[in-house]
Amino acid sequence: MGFKLRQDKKETENKTIRFPSPLIERIEEAIQGKNVSFSSFVIQACEYALRDMDHSKE
Repeated sequence: MGFKLRQDKKETENKTIRFPSPLIERIEEAIQGKNVSFSSFVIQACEYALRDMDHSKE
């Protein structure tokens, strides 16, 4: 299943992380006109990565 953006809100906690500027630009381009915030995109991308990780190497 591919990565699909969704518009939902969840209980959250603040974390400060640093992103490379080119990555921020790519994310902002990807969400433009999609009614999805930067934070929501990052959360969904992390959930997708964790769900699809290869756990057989642990």
